[in-house]
Amino acid sequence: MSYNKVANVSEATRSKADKPKANELNAMPSIDTDSANTLNIKLTRGTLQLKPQSAHSEWSLDQLMGFAERINPKRSFLFVSKVLGKHIPVKPSVMQKSYHDLAAMIPKDLPQPITVIGMAETAVCLAAGVYQALSSDYSDMVFITTTRHPLNDQPILAEFQEEHSHAMSQLLYGSNDADLQAHIFNSKTLILIDDEASTGKTFVNLVSALKQAGLRHIEQIVTTTLVNWSSLTRIDDTPTTHVALMTGMWQWQADAQQQAPDMPKVDHVAHGQYPIVAPQTFGRIPVKLPTNSWIKLRPKFTGERILVIGTCEYAWPPFLAALSLEQQGAMVKFSSTTRSPILEGHSIATKISFDDNYGLGMPNFIYNIQPEQYDRILIIAETSHQSIDPQLIALLPNSEIITYD
Repeated sequence: MSYNKVANVSEATRSKADKPKANELNAMPSIDTDSANTLNIKLTRGTLQLKPQSAHSEWSLDQLMGFAERINPKRSFLFVSKVLGKHIPVKPSVMQKSYHDLAAMIPKDLPQPITVIGMAETAVCLAAGVYQALSSDYSDMVFITTTRHPLNDQPILAEFQEEHSHAMSQLLYGSNDADLQAHIFNSKTLILIDDEASTGKTFVNLVSALKQAGLRHIEQIVTTTLVNWSSLTRIDDTPTTHVALMTGMWQWQADAQQQAPDMPKVDHVAHGQYPIVAPQTFGRIPVKLPTNSWIKLRPKFTGERILVIGTCEYAWPPFLAALSLEQQGAMVKFSSTTRSPILEGHSIATKISFDDNYGLGMPNFIYNIQPEQYDRILIIAETSHQSIDPQLIALLPNSEIITYD
């Protein structure tokens, strides 16, 4: 397995608040492999031991992920996906392949009705992609993503905790459509999709909340992740199938000499200054098919180098636009902003910090962006044009803002 060294980070792409201290720059994570094929990933606050066990025939660990360090006192390490389109820019076609490969692994004889649930913010796009690929096998499913953005005039289905997260509280909304709501409550199979599972506790918390909400007919659960390091077998005594492109085991050895960092306040679950104005067709409100209903883009010339950036949970419609651009002959990468604070180093080569586009007064970030590599950068948001922080635009001088307003 090979791992690329981290490139030097340009001062022009950092806000002053994000410049690492000298000791952080001198403590970049390193990776060793012992004779038992256990990876020892040395981070500032300890060592992550990782032992891969099985993998999809067309995916290796090096293709799927790298590693970085969270700015989070609850959990130090981060699995950085190379196919998710969140922390590392990815070709849309590569992302789509991961969706189809995961969908192909999901059993074809699941009891119906089926509800598919994606986990915000990281796995919103992944979940919608797997759902779309799976719809050829199951034509009558409902898709929902969890969210940290309250909605007006929509019934809350469940609230639960993602305990290790930088923003623990998650919401899951039901539907005002009686047929969709009945489908959800009568679900016999839940397909739960996240980018990775390290303990499985988030899935357990979600299922517990759903059962408390009244989902009493669940016969089967399918967890679907890019990588699964969890030893979890059954969830809440319900038969459970685990689908992943790679599985394995992990162990964290903390360095007792290192202090936990102060985490930026990024845990808001509230209405912000800037309301959501784009059509809600991607799953925050339950849908039968997550779509892009309004973003229509064309390359300026064949081979144009384009970076499409989604904004936090708003990733699926921008991804579909990016995929369309690639299919039209452009050279496209897709990425997204995030509220997840990560230390520069290893898989995180560059970091830009700016104010969130919902007007919640919290920092957002985007990682591994080098503007000079692209002819155009397209930032697509579900909020208004004025919601985009001018600092982000200044640091991405070849960028354009695309909004619904």
